[in-house]
Amino acid sequence: MRKIPTNSPSSLQRDELPLDLLGPHVTQGASSQERLYQALCHAIVGGIAKPGEALPPSRSLAKQTGFRRNAITDAYERLIADGFAVARVGSGTFVAARIPAKVHDKPKTRTVIEQPPHGALALGCTHIDSQALRRFRAFAGRRLRAFGSEHLHYGDPRGSHELRAAIADHLLTARGLRCDPDQIMLTSGTQHGLRIVLSAILKAGDQIWCEDPGYPTARKAIEHCGARPVSVPVDAFGLRVARGRAAAPRARAAYVTPSHQFPLGVQMSMPRRLELLDWAKEADAWVFEDDYDSEFRYDGAPLLSLAGIDHLRRVIYMGTFAKTLFPGLRIGYCALPETLVGPVTSARAALDRYPGTLLEGAVADMLNSGAFAANLRKMRGLYREARDVLAQTLSTASNGRLSVPVPSQGLHLVARFDPSTEPAVASQAKAAAGVEGWLLADTYLRARPIPGFVLGFAGHPIPQLIASAERLAKASLAALQVQRKSESGTGRSGIVKASKPSPARLKR
Repeated sequence: MRKIPTNSPSSLQRDELPLDLLGPHVTQGASSQERLYQALCHAIVGGIAKPGEALPPSRSLAKQTGFRRNAITDAYERLIADGFAVARVGSGTFVAARIPAKVHDKPKTRTVIEQPPHGALALGCTHIDSQALRRFRAFAGRRLRAFGSEHLHYGDPRGSHELRAAIADHLLTARGLRCDPDQIMLTSGTQHGLRIVLSAILKAGDQIWCEDPGYPTARKAIEHCGARPVSVPVDAFGLRVARGRAAAPRARAAYVTPSHQFPLGVQMSMPRRLELLDWAKEADAWVFEDDYDSEFRYDGAPLLSLAGIDHLRRVIYMGTFAKTLFPGLRIGYCALPETLVGPVTSARAALDRYPGTLLEGAVADMLNSGAFAANLRKMRGLYREARDVLAQTLSTASNGRLSVPVPSQGLHLVARFDPSTEPAVASQAKAAAGVEGWLLADTYLRARPIPGFVLGFAGHPIPQLIASAERLAKASLAALQVQRKSESGTGRSGIVKASKPSPARLKR
């Protein structure tokens, strides 16, 4: 038998190699040499033992596996013969630089992860002023150079007191919400905060009012937490509280976007706000206020937040820096009623201990130095221009067939067809134009959908917005023309009622 140099000392050799001797790649009941060979092949092909890497000495592998050394030697000889390994006299046995493919290996299953779109008219895109970005880099660099022991230990589940205090000051001046820094909890975003609070205050099966149309991602988060979203219609004055009372009088919470309803953009009227707060008090329920883009108000004074009216008794306020700075920060926040601080903090500690600390100080510096406010002022001007250009282009290029109310707040607008339009017209036009954004119908759960689009204007160059809007308007006119021809060909009156939501939509 040829001597295999498996015992030569080498600084590159591994004493142990993780081997799966029980998996489906191993023939159970086969000889020790055969099972070891199969396990070694699996480790090499799977990248556990990398090309050129030294394999363990036979003595170490025998101790690890419990096999005799002659079984180890036989397995190594077969690896060499099959091209999976090479022997170097005086050095040991190494994984071959190029290994043959295992013909019986099944191809890997590719998991497709859908990435958020960034093209023109996509929602969720933002821009940060170059000067503000330089300030942030400077603040982050200074904080890293002064790296302290606070980053070496587990901290407060709510996040750093410095940033929470800066956020409390911002909420008081910007949203009329007075709260103690101890009532604020930092999160990685609105959805994260929603999940944490839901886990603390609700039980599986509890009902939550959700706006219809509304934010689909929030509905999914609510469902994943085991709660049951209840569809409540929205009109020009916001959530219809009376309809919520009729549909689910014992609901434990309501999720609303009162300052700039998503997607319709309406503002909840003061009578509706007071009606919602009265219900929450009577039902001993909670209200989630998602104030996702309140900083971007273009006309008039800032609206008082629902939590500010409530003085943070029944309302849980949620905000984020994803739009005011940039999404990669992954920093959001919740302002909590005092009675919830304890249970929500305990839930946070149980779920993921506490938030990351490295960038908290830099964000606090942005807020305290005035750089954050300066960036907002500049972005409001840019986004106002983008809003006006998009609305004007859509309305003009569609010959008025698209109704485009100009929102006074936010980062998106809604372009609607006449309600009698066939729902398929919007989807056909969007596909033909090749643009991003959402179909308005996709934000509905049970209410009758209005045909149209939800389009983002923030974070996109003006020429790109104009070109995309013109394509969408042109495609919309073409789709409407096809509908008219279809109606005339079938002798229909030309008025097509919007279809009811499909069973699949009802189950979403």
